[in-house]
Amino acid sequence: MSVRHLDALFAPRSVAVAGVSTRERNLGAIVLHNLREAGFAGPVWGVNRHVGEVEGVEVLASVDDLPAVPDLAIICTPAAAVPQLVEDFARKGTRAVMVLTAGLKERAREGAPSYEQQMLAAARPNLVRILGPNCVGALVPGLHLNASFAPGTAAPGPLAFVSQSGALATAMLDWANAHRIGFSHFISLGDSVDVDFGDVLDYLASDYSTRAVLMYIESVKHARKFMSAARAAARNKPVIVVKAGRAPEGARAAASHTGALAGSDTVFDAAVRRAGMLRVDTLEGLFDAAETLARPRPWRGERLAIVTNGGGAGVLAADALALGQGQLATLSDETMGKLDALLPATWSHANPVDLIGDAPVQRYTEALRVLLAAPEVDGVLFMHAPSAIVPAADIAAACVPVLRDAPKPVLSCWLGGLSVRPAREAFALAGLSGYATPEHAVAGWLQLVHYHRNQQALLQLPPSELAELRVDKAAARALLREALANGREWLDEVQAKKVLEAYGIRTVRTQRARDAEEAARAADEIGYPVALKILSPQILHKSDVGGVALNLGSPAEVRAAALRMRDAVARTHPLAQVLGFSVQAMLRRPEGHELILGIADDPIFGPVVLFGAGGTAVEIRKDRALDLPPLNATLARDLVARTRVGALLGGYRGRAAIREPALIDALLRVSQLACDLPELAELDINPLLADSDGVIALDARIRVRQPVPGEGSRLALRPYPAELEETWVLQGQQLRVRPIRPEDGERLEAFYAQATPSDMRLRFFLARREIPRSELARYCQIDYEREMTFVALDGERMAGEVRAICDPDNHEAEFAVQVASDWQHRGLGRMLMDKLLTYLRKRGTAEVFGQCLPENQGMAVLAREEGFEVHMDADHTMHMRLRLRVRA
Repeated sequence: MSVRHLDALFAPRSVAVAGVSTRERNLGAIVLHNLREAGFAGPVWGVNRHVGEVEGVEVLASVDDLPAVPDLAIICTPAAAVPQLVEDFARKGTRAVMVLTAGLKERAREGAPSYEQQMLAAARPNLVRILGPNCVGALVPGLHLNASFAPGTAAPGPLAFVSQSGALATAMLDWANAHRIGFSHFISLGDSVDVDFGDVLDYLASDYSTRAVLMYIESVKHARKFMSAARAAARNKPVIVVKAGRAPEGARAAASHTGALAGSDTVFDAAVRRAGMLRVDTLEGLFDAAETLARPRPWRGERLAIVTNGGGAGVLAADALALGQGQLATLSDETMGKLDALLPATWSHANPVDLIGDAPVQRYTEALRVLLAAPEVDGVLFMHAPSAIVPAADIAAACVPVLRDAPKPVLSCWLGGLSVRPAREAFALAGLSGYATPEHAVAGWLQLVHYHRNQQALLQLPPSELAELRVDKAAARALLREALANGREWLDEVQAKKVLEAYGIRTVRTQRARDAEEAARAADEIGYPVALKILSPQILHKSDVGGVALNLGSPAEVRAAALRMRDAVARTHPLAQVLGFSVQAMLRRPEGHELILGIADDPIFGPVVLFGAGGTAVEIRKDRALDLPPLNATLARDLVARTRVGALLGGYRGRAAIREPALIDALLRVSQLACDLPELAELDINPLLADSDGVIALDARIRVRQPVPGEGSRLALRPYPAELEETWVLQGQQLRVRPIRPEDGERLEAFYAQATPSDMRLRFFLARREIPRSELARYCQIDYEREMTFVALDGERMAGEVRAICDPDNHEAEFAVQVASDWQHRGLGRMLMDKLLTYLRKRGTAEVFGQCLPENQGMAVLAREEGFEVHMDADHTMHMRLRLRVRA
């Protein structure tokens, strides 16, 4: 990921357009016209071997003839000319290029590199950034920049729109202009061979003129880059996504239940949720969400109160809320009493609050004040239908002062057309979100709900008491590699269960048998009753071919079942190789729930963890939820809660609740499997039996894959880097030093709480005693891809921390360090700094910098001894900087 030179792309001071001519409908001439029409203030030049003048702009014969270096070059020539032009502009000193041309996948001749490959090779030596090819361009209305061939320009506004589809981008621009929607940036990515969603998200995340980012996505190329950028951006402002391809791409023959259930669209949903973004279904939904989210109000919860002057509208809104699985606020006795005192006796006496059709202005304002003050109400939906008794404009004028600065979210719905238009406009000018119908308004509220649920995933502090998982990674990997060495794609059931056992997942006792006699002896050893299953690499769904026999109570029954299975397989799958049978103990756990737990392989986001209702009808039920590993206990509980079967696991109608800690432990261990073993392509535990005694895997299958040399981790989220853990002995005391974890929230809270006021002021540049939990979560839930925090633990107590946040280009990292009072002046700060600097050097960071107050002489001395340049700035702050490598 990189934001390098993106300022030249989206905030250029000068522009050159290559491919300009006087021919009718010439692409370069259209771009030149749009630049001038938008009022771009900087120099604009044209480039074409046929010199002259177009749109009043001088056209020069070559890039070398340009009188100055353009910040941005826009290339509109045929594909074959693009690579040389990129090379010419790069040599001139230009560092950003938009390539509007299509067809760069083509080659000049068979065996030659494509024009796209040649273009990238020309850009690489000078780090030239490329938007496109095959894109419409970009508009930045605040800078009067229309570097595109869009049929029109964009109005300035607080929303950024980023699209992979050029045709959709131009249609959306036209639609937005008709609806008076303005933009900070309007960007068409095209084929995004260089600048992609990750880069643009990093750029827009820190752009002060962008209040929310809207994206139309068809595909994601670099999952980890995308996720890191999305998580960083979503912490700063709403990021709202609509993605093409919700429907299945077609029936996919999947060898395991997990693979069949984990479609690419559900994986994308999981990625959006984990990144704290919001996904909507339609393009119109993008702007609905922006209407609501870009006007932030303090979020309190999901309980909605509806106030209306029409009972029918209230019922429609309540129905839409229920169908969307939203929560209607239950009004307290105190709130009901206050409403009774000011409303006529015929009011609804419930939520929705029906003010009755003859409601005067005062009735609206007083009821709204009651609901806004009610602690059981988290948000208010205001609805009004036209009435001849009181003009809508008068109601709006009275309600705006009540609602404009409300301490909780307020949505509005003015039903009707011309008669309510002034009221609707008055609410819009006051910054109140407005919708045309009750269903539309409720959809807006539900978008808020889903957005804040996703945001909570970024702010969760998991419980700290979870024990560390102890696993035998070497034993599990040996089983997978043995299968690969023998040319097998699937482990048999016995081998798969050994992998689970290596990771501490309990399995039912199972033995392999070569024939009927051996199966009978194994059954005698295990004890009756037993289950018998066929073992064949070609038969994975055994029950489909009669390859499973249950509750066998004697050797004779085992032998007979084995012979029947061989006969059945010979008839139905004559080419299948039967390796023998698995014999396993039959469990008698009548209150057990059959669940499925597994790992699927997504081509973009890599391994994903799946949980849901299991059994033979698993594909029919389709009751499952997905998440990206690594998981923690909080995320694992949320994964279970997002399934229908999850609601049953707590017990019902006399059926005992399952032992939840055992299920969460199994989920975490499967997540660890996904993180540790690149050879594991697919895991299917079905059923995983869960009851009050715990969980046990009854059946399992594992598919293996040969890792591609040099592919690195396929995980979309970088897992906890356990290899960075160390044990130090300092002045006779042992310290455990490791990267911070999400579970460290309570330790970090105690660390700050026990610090002296002076230490806190030196660390945060202001006096503070308490750190909000949202901030603690931000400090603990770090993205190991671009951040690092090392903590030193004295037992379970935190003795010190050092942290660094790298920019997207890995050029600079800002550091901070703090040591507990009783550990100061003992060398711990220096050791933590040394560990951080070693880590940053290894990851190739160019420079590290920090700031401290002038009175923090200890920090300044330590920095100088570590080789930092230290100087006092004009703001009376000590600035520290250390070069770790020569910048590229």
